[in-house]
Amino acid sequence: MFSLKVRRGLLLLPLALLAGCNTVVLNPSGDIAVQQGNLIVISTLLMLLIIVPVIALTLLFAWRYRKNNTAAKYEPDWDHSTRLELIIWGAPLLIIIVLGLLTWISTHTLDPYRPLSRIDANRPIPASHKPMIVEVVALDWKWLFIYPEQGIASVNELYAPVDRPIRFKITASSVMNSFFIPALAGQIYAMPGMETQLNAVINKPGVYKGFSANYSGAGFSGMRFKFHGVNDADFDKWVESARAGGGALNRDDYLSLAQPSERDPVRRYSAVPSDLYKAILNRTIVSDALCVTPVEPYKLAVANSPVAAVTAVVASDAVVEKGVQAK
Repeated sequence: MFSLKVRRGLLLLPLALLAGCNTVVLNPSGDIAVQQGNLIVISTLLMLLIIVPVIALTLLFAWRYRKNNTAAKYEPDWDHSTRLELIIWGAPLLIIIVLGLLTWISTHTLDPYRPLSRIDANRPIPASHKPMIVEVVALDWKWLFIYPEQGIASVNELYAPVDRPIRFKITASSVMNSFFIPALAGQIYAMPGMETQLNAVINKPGVYKGFSANYSGAGFSGMRFKFHGVNDADFDKWVESARAGGGALNRDDYLSLAQPSERDPVRRYSAVPSDLYKAILNRTIVSDALCVTPVEPYKLAVANSPVAAVTAVVASDAVVEKGVQAK
């Protein structure tokens, strides 16, 4: 019906459709994302060890025992084969054991809260090497990045030096969100009143896409930013440009910034109060708001007596409840 060239073209059509795909998840530029990509590939190959033979045997049996194949051996009373039982149950069991071992190891080694032990597969991190801190706040519908060590902040723009470990401290202003830079590491949630952490490192210079991977309202689709991996000199230049060209970000400015808006342009701030992120995290950005963090004296009471411990828990819950009501 069709010529040989046409049939071959039809077989290659799915590959042509995949030609425009961006495989950044399987070809990332950060060591954590590389390890996660390898885990996906290894897990897929292990599962294919069962799936491919099953598909092949299904087609083989359908062809071999077709109706007009009189040469096929017919055994209507066959009911058991120890060899087949060992293969059918043993192979999946071994694969499940290997997958379980990989899951257990990767759960610990790729824990986002765990400090990095290496820059890449060939370079460990020296014990004296400290990570750069970046405080991330998911707003409606934009991203605020605070650099406490540099004393600056930016909106919808993230810079980091290549081969320098980064520790992200992540929270949100109003609703649950998700912080995701596919080339750097896996996604991690951002939640109001809570802090999540992500340790990662970028190994190649470039400009990478970052976005929210969790629907958070009308402006969700525009909640994107660019992550710039640069050398140390270019990072220092960017810090100096932020200090020279931006205004200060105080609490009143933050309250204005936190108002819902869509597709905000890049903004930079030359100065940020050292306690701004903590106030956002504890939801005490308004000066007269009650802090929901447990009061320090109760910690001492808990350490001294069981009775005081019960009292501390009740009092702490009361502070939290009162703070929520005040909102």
